[in-house]
Amino acid sequence: MSQPIIEVDRISKNFGAYNVLNELSFSVKPGEKLALIGPSGSGKTTILRILMTLEGINGGHIKVEGEHLFHMQRGDRLVPADDRHLHRMRAKIGMVFQLFNLFPHKTVLDNVTLAPMLTKGVPRAEAEAEAMRLLAMVGMAEKAKMKPASLSGGQKQRVAIARALALQPKIMLFDEVTSALDPELVEEVLNVMKRLAEETDMTMLLVTHEMGFAHDFADRVLFFDRGNIVEEGPPEQIFTDPRQERTQAFLRKIIAAGHRI
Repeated sequence: MSQPIIEVDRISKNFGAYNVLNELSFSVKPGEKLALIGPSGSGKTTILRILMTLEGINGGHIKVEGEHLFHMQRGDRLVPADDRHLHRMRAKIGMVFQLFNLFPHKTVLDNVTLAPMLTKGVPRAEAEAEAMRLLAMVGMAEKAKMKPASLSGGQKQRVAIARALALQPKIMLFDEVTSALDPELVEEVLNVMKRLAEETDMTMLLVTHEMGFAHDFADRVLFFDRGNIVEEGPPEQIFTDPRQERTQAFLRKIIAAGHRI
């Protein structure tokens, strides 16, 4: 058995008096495709933001590739991580957000090449060659010289995926990447993600309300409610034979709203 690439051990997260995560524990295998589903406010996006170190934790521990994320070993004790440690750990992880976050004044090509050049010192020619390869992979090579304002939402999200991939992360986090898109643009982004899942051994965590896609994409599904994992299992079991009443009720609402599972 290979060591988990992500180990979440009894983490807690509070926003003021509001407890978002309650001593949450789970692990992710290298190369695993994990879908996080559940009602809004159940803690799914908070987990991704914590893994990306955009949010801290109030208790517990997280390891990535066997190393503590928010702590460092100092002799025989653990101490809070410094900025250098956080930066090094963050380089292992890429994230694609709901709202693209592209630089509007930069071209598509510049958006993809900027981070490798600035954070890893990759020479421009090398960064641009890799960026064009990634843009071709997501079907956006012909838009390389254009600015984001001239792109559709689906095209912007595909560029955002290429930008995250340009840093060669071992883990990719997708946070509701289709929720800001018009319905007819959703499929083009999901197709890119499906190709990534099929053609790479990258570990991927997906927060989504697209249950049909989660079913097809994931090796394993975690159902969250109120900061806890209520149920987990392979997609076929979660979506066709859920064992917990809370999971059943959630999926009934999804089906009643006309969504495919």
